[in-house]
Amino acid sequence: QLQLVESGGGLVQPGGSLRLSCVVSAFTMDYYAKGYAIGWFRQAPGKEREGISCISSSGAITNYTDSMKGRFTISRDNAKNTVSLQMNSLKPEDTAIYYCAARPLGLCSPYVSAYPAWGQGTQVTVSS
Repeated sequence: QLQLVESGGGLVQPGGSLRLSCVVSAFTMDYYAKGYAIGWFRQAPGKEREGISCISSSGAITNYTDSMKGRFTISRDNAKNTVSLQMNSLKPEDTAIYYCAARPLGLCSPYVSAYPAWGQGTQVTVSS
């Protein structure tokens, strides 16, 4: 079982930056022993949840949705059990609730259904 807590959301002007953090706490040895991938997703009002980026358990593999490449950067610090999402050049259409999610065995997936553990989300609003 994992607990994920997101932070770092807020109101930012178009063109601005935010850094989201996801702190992960594991309560079973399975996750510690086998590792877990972390994905970032977002959901705007009236829209389906969509994938943004994912990082493997070791941090060696990162994936990005095409529309996010070049603007968003995912990273992880396993010593601090933290995964971050640096978001630059933000646009009004980036406004959404941002979620981090964990997937066991350390392998990334673009599918929401592949992630059994989710945080509560953090609101990001891009507006002038």
